[in-house]
Amino acid sequence: MNTIRLKDYFDAYFINSIPVFAAIIVAMAAVFWAYFIILIIAKKKGLVDIPNSRKLQKTPIPVMGGVVVFFGVAMGLLAGYTVGGFLGVEFRTLMMPILAAMVIMLYIGAMDDIIGLTPKVRFLVEVLTILGLIYASGSCVDSLHGMWGIYGFSWWIAVPITVLAAVGIINSINMIDGINGLCSTLCMTVCALYGLVFVRAADIASAILAFSTASALVPFILHNVFGLRSRMYIGDAGTLMMGLLVAWFTICVLRGDSPIPYYATAEGVNMIAFTLAVLCVPVFDTLRVMLMRIMRKRSPFLSDRTHLHHIFVSVGMSHLFTTLCELLISMLVILGWGLSTIFRASLDWQLYIVIMLSLTFVWGTYGFLYYHIQRHTEFLHSLVMLNVRTHLGRTQWWKRITKRLDAPEDVLSRKLKEGKFGDAASFVDNQTWEMEDIQDLDRTKVIDFMKGHAEVMVFDIVENCGADKLHVTSILKDEERKGIIRVIKQTEQGEPVIVALND
Repeated sequence: MNTIRLKDYFDAYFINSIPVFAAIIVAMAAVFWAYFIILIIAKKKGLVDIPNSRKLQKTPIPVMGGVVVFFGVAMGLLAGYTVGGFLGVEFRTLMMPILAAMVIMLYIGAMDDIIGLTPKVRFLVEVLTILGLIYASGSCVDSLHGMWGIYGFSWWIAVPITVLAAVGIINSINMIDGINGLCSTLCMTVCALYGLVFVRAADIASAILAFSTASALVPFILHNVFGLRSRMYIGDAGTLMMGLLVAWFTICVLRGDSPIPYYATAEGVNMIAFTLAVLCVPVFDTLRVMLMRIMRKRSPFLSDRTHLHHIFVSVGMSHLFTTLCELLISMLVILGWGLSTIFRASLDWQLYIVIMLSLTFVWGTYGFLYYHIQRHTEFLHSLVMLNVRTHLGRTQWWKRITKRLDAPEDVLSRKLKEGKFGDAASFVDNQTWEMEDIQDLDRTKVIDFMKGHAEVMVFDIVENCGADKLHVTSILKDEERKGIIRVIKQTEQGEPVIVALND
């Protein structure tokens, strides 16, 4: 009898997995197909992110990545539901409320990318969207599942808590979108982890949505990390939509009637601590940044360069390794939570352990690096020299990958310039602005290369800033006399080794 039941379980598990795999394949293929079409449209229409003092890129980058990801998610959902319906899979969750909310976030984010919206308008739309999602779906965080001895509670309390948590998650996801691949990689990881939870709970509809999102982000991440001319940012349209999805998955896991069986069958598992561990990097980094802004008597919504990814970049770490470091922090906190369940820590202590680990790794890492940056210690010099090796984009194998990924963009760009896609007058090419004086152009390259870094090795500037190598030393000396830069470390002969921009 037990053998029959076990066989039935695995048969059901296999059948339920088929629509999920179909969604994964279709979502990824759809994004690969649509990516360059949207990229060319964004370039032709000038829908780009313009560099400024708080941004790390040096050239205008298209910002329509969110539209591409949404297309992949929609195609993945359609494929998953179609295959699931053919196999007779039971779908417990209605998708209409969350799809409607995703469209709203996509439009609001796109308007913010194109014309700019005030924080108040965005906040109001986010709150109204979450309220609509709560009442349309009937889902709300209305139970602590035994933590602190609290189970279900009134919706008069649950609705404000859910709105506050959801809006916080949406904005934390939006605020970590500062370097290539970071936001999309973290979101892909979060969605995949939630997807595994939903598969185990046999909530196939939510699993299809989670894995469709994760797989739709894969082609986008490849181009965003490895591409050059094919690079496209996810934009506010993408981050707001992704933030909403992550908030929705959190609600699905934590609501009182959640299908997640761990509360009943694995007593002692605190899924509230799990969700906080999964989201530790964006949530705790955003909390720290907003607290720092308030302490400095600034608006918590004004952008600056005080996020964790900024501190990694400032010590010379590449975007890829910055993303991997923040992903490692997230994995360590999740591992800590997992160990707390294995050793049967109480529900309360599971939460406390996650909070302590998050503060240690997220806040502690920032504080540690900030201390050394302010004092320009020997440790920082060593770290900067070590981090030069993390810039793999300068290696030949990386350049070959970039060339292959950029190849379709080259063909489409040529057709665009030839007028095969209409008037190309508004085409935005990712090249440095022309200057009449070559020396001025080299000076711009040197200064741009140093921006966002606490200090930089002169050797790194000479080899990788793009300026004429014979001009770099004289440019550095001129800028030092002007007070633009300062020499942090030099040889016995007085030649600069490590330099930094003055504040």
